[in-house]
Amino acid sequence: MNYRLLGRSGIRVSEVCLGTMTFGREADEAESVRMLERFLEAGGNFVDTANNYASGHSEEILGRWLQTQPREAWVIATKVRWPVGRGPNDEGLSRRHILQQAERSLRRLNCEYIDLYQLHGWDSATDLEETFSALETLVQRGWVRSVGVSNFSGWQLQKTLDLCVRYGWPRPVSLQPQYNLLSRQTEWELLEVCRLEGLAVLPWSPLKSGWLSGRFRRGMKAPPQGSRIESVTARGGSESWDHLNTERTWRVLDALHAVAERSGRPAAQVALRWLMQRPGVTAPVLGARSLEQLDPLLEALTWQLSPEDQAELTRASELPLPHPYDLLYMERGWRLQD
Repeated sequence: MNYRLLGRSGIRVSEVCLGTMTFGREADEAESVRMLERFLEAGGNFVDTANNYASGHSEEILGRWLQTQPREAWVIATKVRWPVGRGPNDEGLSRRHILQQAERSLRRLNCEYIDLYQLHGWDSATDLEETFSALETLVQRGWVRSVGVSNFSGWQLQKTLDLCVRYGWPRPVSLQPQYNLLSRQTEWELLEVCRLEGLAVLPWSPLKSGWLSGRFRRGMKAPPQGSRIESVTARGGSESWDHLNTERTWRVLDALHAVAERSGRPAAQVALRWLMQRPGVTAPVLGARSLEQLDPLLEALTWQLSPEDQAELTRASELPLPHPYDLLYMERGWRLQD
């Protein structure tokens, strides 16, 4: 396992992060602990959760396991934003909600501090001054070491960073965006902001909820039974079959399977390696429902894609640049994804 800096925080994290959204949901506590132990064995030290994962059970499972570990050896990240109850104030980025949820997360995690406290999404109903005054309070109390954001757009991220500098608020050290072979819009603005401002990039959904796992091939008429895409399709969403059953998706998957067969590696490992080798990426967040799913992903730490295979996947997954990005990149004479 290699270790990389978490932006400009000075904190070193493992080159992959263990995501725990499945803990207490698809994975019971015993299976969750097996995944944590395997991640530890592989040299991992970075774990990501959120206050709303499995209604708080994810944090509780992680917290009980952390009691068996030296706390200082781990970098623990959690988040706040989305609903955690049915009350009118049980969501958002108000000072009230942030302080309340940080205290509850600390209790569930059995920790005295959170290494990385992330805003799980933008809240248009709350002023940034309200949000970051609460984060500043958490940092001053010693409850939070560093601040990050997730699911922000380019303008939201840049505005946040500029105002943090202007007013002396705790400056985000990381961005957690969706980024993978099928979701490359992240490159148009977000990665450039992170590069210029020195933020770590922690991509979530590196396998696009299973689309890049190797189970999907051209010619299929529906998602595999029991797959996550089957359940996502039933309720709709950007990762559903109806949304991604396109020629571009099958072109990307054709290239993915070709590289996997040529390299003798599982498609999921190839998709993860492509992401790990992208410019600016710090640590992809790995989500798994079982140790059986996690083990092959951790094997991706032991090898690298050749420059030729990396380039083939990049070409196959390239998106046409809409205006004004086509002009911006033409003017600079290069493209971020090259």
